[in-house]
Amino acid sequence: MVRALDDAQPPADTVSLEHFSGLYEAKDDPWDVAVSWHNQRKYAVTVASLPRERYRRCYEPGASIGLLTRLLAARCDEVLAVDSVPSAVEQARETVKDLPHVRVEVANLPAELPDPAFDLIVVGDLLYYFSAADLAAALDGFVRLLEPDGDLVSVHFRDRGNGGNYDGFQVSAALSAVEGLTRVVRHEDEWFVLDVFRRTVPV
Repeated sequence: MVRALDDAQPPADTVSLEHFSGLYEAKDDPWDVAVSWHNQRKYAVTVASLPRERYRRCYEPGASIGLLTRLLAARCDEVLAVDSVPSAVEQARETVKDLPHVRVEVANLPAELPDPAFDLIVVGDLLYYFSAADLAAALDGFVRLLEPDGDLVSVHFRDRGNGGNYDGFQVSAALSAVEGLTRVVRHEDEWFVLDVFRRTVPV
């Protein structure tokens, strides 16, 4: 489906922690990331799209139950993964319990960002839940966290059904408008949009 930049807007209010907590109370894996081929493929494409063979320090907000976290850990010396839902964090910790270089913490974005700096940030299926103000704050925060010449990966679901929801298409457009980021990888298919942006090194 062809999208236009103005065919959807961010939610008026950021989707609440209570909403996500309720999803995890109803089901340990609300989006079936452990069993869905679409998600397994998306994670594989994400890792394959990392421009560099190795990264020193990775930040993964919205880590859910930690399946992508585990894949990223194979390419990174250190990983900090966070999620706002404590039960998701507990599952993610179990997923990576044999990986001492991975830390999983509870954090609410955009208010609770870590200390810089990271040479890799990977954010998936998170930013379209933010209000316009929180989205702007998150993107600004990510740029501040990212080292010069570091990579920011965004991978988000496409609303293929009606084109009326704020989805990966608009998230990609919002990121492309952020000063200091240059797109180096772009992938779009019927299920998701993936971008890798590099923080521009000041001349």
